[in-house]
Amino acid sequence: MLPPSAFRSYLMAGLLLSLLALPRAQGANSLKLYMKDGSYQIVSSYEVQGDRVRYFSTERSEWEEVPVSMVDLEATRRGQEEVKATEKREIQEAKEVDKERFYKPPNTGLEVVSGIRLPGDEGVFTVDRGRLVRLAVSAGESVTDKKRAAMVLAVPLPVVKARSLVVLEGAKAAIRLNDPRPVFYVQSASGLGSRLELVRMKPGKETRVLEEIETGKGKNAKSTEERSMIAVERKQIAPNVYSLTPLQTLEGGEYALGEVGADDKLSSDVWDFGYEKWEVVK
Repeated sequence: MLPPSAFRSYLMAGLLLSLLALPRAQGANSLKLYMKDGSYQIVSSYEVQGDRVRYFSTERSEWEEVPVSMVDLEATRRGQEEVKATEKREIQEAKEVDKERFYKPPNTGLEVVSGIRLPGDEGVFTVDRGRLVRLAVSAGESVTDKKRAAMVLAVPLPVVKARSLVVLEGAKAAIRLNDPRPVFYVQSASGLGSRLELVRMKPGKETRVLEEIETGKGKNAKSTEERSMIAVERKQIAPNVYSLTPLQTLEGGEYALGEVGADDKLSSDVWDFGYEKWEVVK
């Protein structure tokens, strides 16, 4: 029999995939009926009847008709195929994330929690809901702050600094944790755990801002990096293994562990995750 913690983890894993599949099944009844002028109607179904296309509008909840000459049937069929392909890919990605989240290591590494050991390979791990979770690496991308760039061009003197943002793609990380003070275990022969720092990211519509970089004008201009750091307690608990624990309770949001060098530069490759508070149902 599974222990309660393991049972809950399996239950949450199944619930994640079920919730992902549910809106897809409902969304399968809605599709875009494209018109030749580039517009489209959101419909639940449509049929071609002679020189007319009859469809049920989800917006107005009634049947409507338009001349078939106005409808781009090829674009409509192509859109349906693309939606199905996207749904299939997202479900597969969710399954992969589920496997990653509940990673089961070989029973050979350091025991970090009773009954839970690190694997033999390097990486950044944490224990969440009784399971070992391996954090995935995400690559940050530098983008220009267009508004600040316009100001720099408008002002001839070195008054306004140019600003760029280092962002991660997506509004949320794939890995979601539930512990407000997670303990991270960094296993690396290079001593990576002695250089990782915890950064809280700023939310965006489709990205997460890891840090802001400001650079002055001129050939001797220096750049400064601004990021929101969370202090951690750092311990070497075994050869090549460090533990990192936030010194404060995390607030809900997006975070990343990144390597900070001697020059205070943050590596663009980080281990990202999100913290969400789960309500316990009694």
